[in-house]
Amino acid sequence: MGMIKVTIDGIEIEVEEGTTILNAARQVGGKIVPPAMCYYSSLKGSGGKCRTCLVRVAAGSTKDPRPMPKLVASCSTPVMDGMIVENTSNQEVLDARKSIVEMLLINHPLDCPVCDQAGECSLQDLGYEHGLAKTRYEFKRRTFENTDIGEHVKLHMNRCILCYRCVYTADQISEGRCHGVIGRGDHAEISTYLEKSIDNDFSGNVIDVCPVGALTDRTFRFKSRVWFTNPMNISRKCENPKCCGKAVAWMSENNILRITARKDENNEVKEFICNTCRFEKKEITDWTVEGPRHIERNSVISQNHYELKPKHNFKVLENTAKQ
Repeated sequence: MGMIKVTIDGIEIEVEEGTTILNAARQVGGKIVPPAMCYYSSLKGSGGKCRTCLVRVAAGSTKDPRPMPKLVASCSTPVMDGMIVENTSNQEVLDARKSIVEMLLINHPLDCPVCDQAGECSLQDLGYEHGLAKTRYEFKRRTFENTDIGEHVKLHMNRCILCYRCVYTADQISEGRCHGVIGRGDHAEISTYLEKSIDNDFSGNVIDVCPVGALTDRTFRFKSRVWFTNPMNISRKCENPKCCGKAVAWMSENNILRITARKDENNEVKEFICNTCRFEKKEITDWTVEGPRHIERNSVISQNHYELKPKHNFKVLENTAKQ
């Protein structure tokens, strides 16, 4: 495929033909990257649902420089040669994003102080950047009956924004998906048919892909705030051939409080891990510790400065993996 030029917020880049506007912006990085709550590059069919990535195409291409009449979803719109895109530089885009955040927060409870996702929640970041100080919503929020979906994953349906990430993950990563979206319109919700348990080998990955606190780790529930833990890169040779064996241990002293898959700079998991590694291997002797994980300075998790002043006794941690 050939290379084409596209300009995003005044920055001209060269990308492969067929690249979406969102992925083109990600190659540059920084503030020109539109936010994404439903798109996940490793999940086929994701994107086009949350509308937070809307941008304005000021010029369609060199051959047809006319602007597109409406804002477009950057996660599903391919770039054209000579296209000019406006993201943070366009007030119409920022106003639309503010309205979308307001809509997402209509039914989302403000229970961040008790939510295990606090500190690493995409909706928190989005609300901080584009949200309103007060809500205009005066009606009763949606409520749902508590649904037990298994011993490892806790479902908080009142926090769900219906991004479908967990459904695509269960469809494409695990075998025998038993949960999905039931109901329509305002009654739509994530659930299992007849409250069936989610217990396949890779079901825990739905926790990592959820952008809000709708799906959380039962084994980590209320144990600690994420910014009080120290994330460490760990690895082990897993018996499951589909498991990459590379993870992040969120530690307090020498104790592992939870284990998650590793995420990239776009907050996406590229290699998934099995439930054995995630839920059952909670002893540091089960793993090889590679060292502290780098956390971006703009994240609240970095407040402990653990990369500069690690609290761990590495004499205890090194070479402790089981042979």
